[in-house]
Order: sequence, then structure tokens, then C-alpha cells
Amino acid sequence: MSTFAIGDIHGGLKALLQVLNQIEVTEEDTLIFMGDYVDGWSESAQVIQFLIDLSEKINCIFIKGNHDVWCENWLKNGNDVNPTWFMHGGKETIESYVGYTLAEKEQHFTFFKNMQMYYLDTENRLFLHAGFTSMHGVTKETYTHKFCTDRTLWEMALVMDKNINTNHKNFPKRLKHYNEIYIGHTPTTNFGETEPMNAVNIWNVDTGAAFKGKITAMNIDTKAFFQSDNLPALYPNEKGRN
Repeated sequence: MSTFAIGDIHGGLKALLQVLNQIEVTEEDTLIFMGDYVDGWSESAQVIQFLIDLSEKINCIFIKGNHDVWCENWLKNGNDVNPTWFMHGGKETIESYVGYTLAEKEQHFTFFKNMQMYYLDTENRLFLHAGFTSMHGVTKETYTHKFCTDRTLWEMALVMDKNINTNHKNFPKRLKHYNEIYIGHTPTTNFGETEPMNAVNIWNVDTGAAFKGKITAMNIDTKAFFQSDNLPALYPNEKGRN
């Protein structure tokens, strides 16, 4: 019985299947998906359908990312094509839905609508797409859209003095609330890293699948991780979000 945090997918179904085959997921495992299932590679709609089907067999927790919010709005109202979204993967997502029926699109809309903004497990480990800003923790967050857009939490952790521990008066209050925090959203490849990154008690498992990186699944107990091939190798005739 294992729990895995799975980083951003961005329409890369082939890469997702590689990772799930590596971890040899069973019905006793839990999969926590960190958001951004769509936008980038050509199989966004297919990723969503696969995840819906997978959740009928495996215990899955789906966190909502910022790209998922855009896609949800479009599925709710086909005329709501956010220009920013269209330029950052929305075009490919819209194209992936060609041939899908209205009923199928409604099923996908419901799937997005029911996603969680964050998840807190029984061992006080927090999972969310991006971050939060309240020093009192996620339950006191005033701007809930920050759960899928904030980068300040990760930026703060990266620059912290490694000699400051949780008992130090200057240790950030935001970080004291949780034993561990798992995020996606900000690719580790932005920092020259192809593997998950750890800073203080935060683990970043977005390893750049939207661009030239991989999809990663991390066992949250052992910290062992499994990765797909680089996405451009799996979709050689596509650009992703590059």
C-alpha cells in the first residue's frame, strides 16, 4: 500500500502511462494528482477520460491546477476562450476535444468541477497545485485562487537559510502548519533540475512535462520517484508549450 504524488501532466497521456507502469500501481495504492492535466501536448481530453476511468478502479485524489480552471470554464461555456489560455496550451486542448460528444464534455466538466483545491492527509501532509499566502494556513486563505497560482511559497523556501530550523523565531509561519507540503506548478527545469526538488519541508514534483521535461511520480513515504521519457521524445511532431 503506497501513496504517490504525481506531477503536472499537460496532455501527455503517453508519459503518464509510462509512469504508472513503472510504479506498478495496485488497487491498494493511492494516487494524488497535483493538477494541470491539460494544455500542452495533444492528448488533454484523452488524459481526462483516462483519469475518470482510472478513478473507478484506484483511489485517486485530483487537485485542481490553473490550467484546469481555464479548461473547466471553456467546458462550461464553449464561447469562453480565455486568450491567455489559448496561447498557453488551450488551443491544443480544444483540438483534442474534436469528436467528443456533448455528454462526454459534460462528464469532463463535472470531473473538473469536483476537483479539490488542496488535500491534507492523516499525517498532516499538504498537497496543492501551487501554494498559499496566509500565514495561518490553507483554511484561512483569503484568495483561494492562490492555491493554483501562487509561487511565493516555493520561492521563499528556495532562498531560506538552511541553518534556520522550525524552532527559530524567523522560521516562516506558513511552513510550520504542515509536516510536508507537495506542489507542482513551477517546473524544476526552470532551476536546471530534471528531478523533484526539496526545499525546507516542500517537495516540488513538477519536472517540466509541459515543456521539455518529464512526468514524475513520487512515493511520499520513501521519496523514491519514477519518471517518464522527456515529453518531446514521445510527441516528436509537437511543440508542447515550448
